[in-house]
Amino acid sequence: RFIAKPCAINLGIQDSGPHRAQPNAILEKVFTSITKSPDGKRLEGLSKQLDWDVRKIQRWFRHRRNQDKPTTLTKFCESMWRFTFYLSIFFYGIRFLWTTPWFWDTRQCWYNYPFQPLTSRLYYYYILELAFYWSLMFSQFTDIKRKDFLIMFVHHLATIGLITFSYMNNMVRVGTLVLCLHDASDFLLEAAKLANYAKYQRLCDAFFMLFGVVFIVTRLGIYPFWILNTTLFESWELIGPYPSWWLFNGLLITLQFLHIIWSYLIIRTAYKALVRGKV
Repeated sequence: RFIAKPCAINLGIQDSGPHRAQPNAILEKVFTSITKSPDGKRLEGLSKQLDWDVRKIQRWFRHRRNQDKPTTLTKFCESMWRFTFYLSIFFYGIRFLWTTPWFWDTRQCWYNYPFQPLTSRLYYYYILELAFYWSLMFSQFTDIKRKDFLIMFVHHLATIGLITFSYMNNMVRVGTLVLCLHDASDFLLEAAKLANYAKYQRLCDAFFMLFGVVFIVTRLGIYPFWILNTTLFESWELIGPYPSWWLFNGLLITLQFLHIIWSYLIIRTAYKALVRGKV
C-alpha cells in the first residue's frame, strides 16, 4: 500500500479497472446464479425477454466478466510483495549457508543425527519461511485466482508439511538446502511479472528466460542429484531407514513431480515466445 502502489503509479500503471457493464438486474442474476458464459439457446431467450440484440447481450457478459478481473495495479502490488520477500530470504539463506559445512558436503546433514544443535540463525530462517508459506496458504483464497490454483495448493501443503515435519525431526540442515534452492528462481519470476505489468517487454522477456534457465537447472538438475541423492541414499547409508524416512522422502518426491509439471509449462511458454517474438 505504501511502497508498491506509489512505485506502480510512478511507472505509469493506472488504478482504473476495465469498462463496467451497464446495470441490469436480469442479466446480473443470470451471471451470478446460473452462468457467466451463456450458450446460444439462453442468449436467444434473454434477447426476447429484454428485447436486446444477442450481440449486445454477449458484449454485456464480456464486460461483466472483465469487471471481476483484478487491475494491473493490484497484480503489480502483489508481485512486488512476493519479489521483496523471495529476494530477501534468498540472500539471507545464501549468506547463512555459505558458512555451514553441510552446504559444501551434504553428508554433514546426517553426521551425529539427530543430536545436532539448532542455532538462532537457523531457527529464524526456518520460522520466516514457514510463516510466509502459511500466509500464502490462507491468502491464496483471497489473492488473484490463477490457472495453477490447485497445483499451488498442493505445493503449499507439501511445503508446510516438509518444513514442519523436518523441524520436528531436527532435519533442519537438509531442510535449509531445500528452502534456499527453491527461493533461487522465484524472485526472477516475480521480477518478470513486474516488468510485464510496467510494459517493459524486453526486460520482462529477459527476466523470464533467466527464470526458466535457473528453474530448470535447480529443480530438474540440482534438486534430484543433490537433495534427493542425500535424503534417499546418503541418509540410508549413514543412519539407516529411520521411521520417518518414507514420509519425508515421499513429500520431497511430490515436490519433484510438481517441478516436472512447472518445467513443462515454462518450456512451452518459452517455445511460444520464440515463435511469437515475445513472452
